[in-house]
Amino acid sequence: MTELLAPAGTFEKLKWAVAYSADAVYFGVTQFSLRSYAGNFSLNEAEEGLSYLHLYGKRGYVTLNIYPFTDEYDELLTLAGTLADMGADAFIVADLGVIRALRQLQLGVPIHISTQANTVSAQAVLAYHDLGAARVNLARELSLAQIQEIQRQVAGRIETEVFIHGSVCFSYSGRCAISDYLTGRRANRGECTQSCRWNYALMEEKRHGEYLPVFEDERGLYLFNSKDLALFRYLPDLVDAGVASLKLEGRMKNSHYIASVVSLYRRLLAGEQIPNDEIMLLLSRVSNRGYSEGFMKGNITPDDYQPHFGSYYANSVFIANTTEQMQGALRICTVKNSLHAGETLEMLTPDGRVCPYTMPTPLLSVDGEVLSVAQNHHCILLEGELPPYTIFRRIITEEGR
Repeated sequence: MTELLAPAGTFEKLKWAVAYSADAVYFGVTQFSLRSYAGNFSLNEAEEGLSYLHLYGKRGYVTLNIYPFTDEYDELLTLAGTLADMGADAFIVADLGVIRALRQLQLGVPIHISTQANTVSAQAVLAYHDLGAARVNLARELSLAQIQEIQRQVAGRIETEVFIHGSVCFSYSGRCAISDYLTGRRANRGECTQSCRWNYALMEEKRHGEYLPVFEDERGLYLFNSKDLALFRYLPDLVDAGVASLKLEGRMKNSHYIASVVSLYRRLLAGEQIPNDEIMLLLSRVSNRGYSEGFMKGNITPDDYQPHFGSYYANSVFIANTTEQMQGALRICTVKNSLHAGETLEMLTPDGRVCPYTMPTPLLSVDGEVLSVAQNHHCILLEGELPPYTIFRRIITEEGR
């Protein structure tokens, strides 16, 4: 069965991935992970997170995909040993030296090759197999036909994994120095500031101070950045090709993103027939820069690098969510924005169901306070049949944007 692999920047987001039916979760700890600003897990949280995943029959993969310097290996390998004792189901790595060193340790933890390795050929996949890897993430720069050919050559010898949704690097994953030069923060050390997503203007050498705009839309030029990846149309082909794991990007994204994207792709992998326009409507609920099928369709066009609004946008606002806590027969709900008594919001439940929900009148806080409006950080009580991790969001119309 094809695995649905979700991101988690924190232990709390890991719980959301589990609630919304991911098969496995990948996360980093505070060291040696290529998402330094994702929140990341302390060692105590990593142990708790792995135990939580295993309790629900899920798998946890830990990212050690930084490119370490010579004097960092001892610390990295000590950390790997600790994580192995905690029950890590795989290490995601990119550096050849790390692969070799982990094999020599014989920790018994499978090695997965990161997207940072930029693997684009069957020959490279088999080379990683010979080095002891159990799985290779195939680069986003491959077409469906190229993936199918790789699968034909490696089937039965090593697993492959493909990113199907999320942000896309301007260059081959991590092979970019824009962040290094502009901010001193290094992409291959987990510190990328996503400088390619900033707003740029062009200046001719002999016209100093005269900026020449090249408009994509009314909000300005985003010269380097692509739209977000959304490969829902290709799921049947990737499954038929034998890809073992379909991966979602987003360790720096919030729980609303994780719930929305995981639940949608779970429904699709379960065989549910959802019209493309309905899929796009659901994906528009989370922050995005417009969507593209990237290289999967065989070629990149200018449209793949022209964000819809020039920046992130979403057609909904994350308002509140239910928690695991009850007060008597009532479910405790945390408010993330503000909501009004009697207001009808859109509800997303962990089984992927989307429907309207009208808030009670009046609202009742956990302290017994009667409210007409609940603000951010308020905890209110809702009828107890609602499952935990249910999301409430306010839909934004074009007129209200």
